[in-house]
Amino acid sequence: MLASYAVTEDNSRGRLHPEPHPGIRSEFQRDRDRIVHSTAFRRLEYKTQVFVNHEGDLFRTRLTHTIEVAQITRSAARALRLNEDLAEAIALAHDLGHTPFGHAGQDALNQCMKPHGGFEHNLQSLRTVDVLEEHYAAFDGLNLTFETREGILKHCSRTNAVQLGDLGKRFLEGTQPSLEAQLANFADEIAYNNHDIDDGLRSGLITLEQLQSVEIFATMRSAVEADWPGLAGRRLIHETIRRMINTMALDLIETTRQNIDAQKVCSLAQVRCAPRLVGYSEQLLPQLLELKRFLREQLYRHYQVLRMTNKARRIISDLFEAFMGEPALLPPQYQQRAEGDKARAIADYIAGMTDRYAIREHRRLFAVGEIH
Repeated sequence: MLASYAVTEDNSRGRLHPEPHPGIRSEFQRDRDRIVHSTAFRRLEYKTQVFVNHEGDLFRTRLTHTIEVAQITRSAARALRLNEDLAEAIALAHDLGHTPFGHAGQDALNQCMKPHGGFEHNLQSLRTVDVLEEHYAAFDGLNLTFETREGILKHCSRTNAVQLGDLGKRFLEGTQPSLEAQLANFADEIAYNNHDIDDGLRSGLITLEQLQSVEIFATMRSAVEADWPGLAGRRLIHETIRRMINTMALDLIETTRQNIDAQKVCSLAQVRCAPRLVGYSEQLLPQLLELKRFLREQLYRHYQVLRMTNKARRIISDLFEAFMGEPALLPPQYQQRAEGDKARAIADYIAGMTDRYAIREHRRLFAVGEIH
């Protein structure tokens, strides 16, 4: 039984292009299935999370990150009696528009696109499911429900919001998306904060000794060592991180319940008009901010990561400049799009690349001796 404030098929705003009911599936299960079968979803396997895909087989990719986000989102949605299928669909789609090379690639492409409207991966994820996927005879994109599309769009400038019609209204009016969308946003943060610790330790760029300065990690590690004296290596790391994930998720669920009760929310309409309801407790939030600062300073700004991100920016910038200067270098389908909006067509092409494809494309265009 769903809560009265959950999204259902009855209170859904439907699809841009009406379709017959999917029969044995719900509308939101159909959304999830279309996302999983999309080309953009498959490409996530070879897109960077923190470490470029070819640097190691065990580091998270954008795809494994997405699966972890979906798992956390679905578990939390069930606990709160929200629409699990919608929450999962949003989680699975949230990074479909991400560039190769993670945030470094996004920053570089945004810099290139500043004179042409900018680039933001949430908007690109929406563009991917609305326009770029080519699967159906009747329409462009995946024709997802309003609520899934709304959840994909976490951030949006007022300028872009005006162009999005009903989907952009909440950014102009200061209202909120569904609880399912809010939950997926926080699950994303829980996933990347914790798996970046795991990947950072596996890579050797951060150490257990350094992490002792982070309160939530030190607390969870002490609890593990009390329960399992002498535990070390990967088992110690995994036991610590899984307790961190559990602590964050349970705090998020309980705090959200309290916020819903405090605001006396009983319907989806009230969710949209209320302050943001999904969040952490005042006790846990400072610890999470400390963790984020640690990761930013010790991992994301590590010189070895910065070397790779510097290369990534150069690859993205070089590709953009080459295609802007000579659109005939683009594949035929993008040349056709470039006749209408050259810069946006180039951004679509680059954003859709995997890490290794972008590296190979750069080599084809710039390396001496590469003629194919």
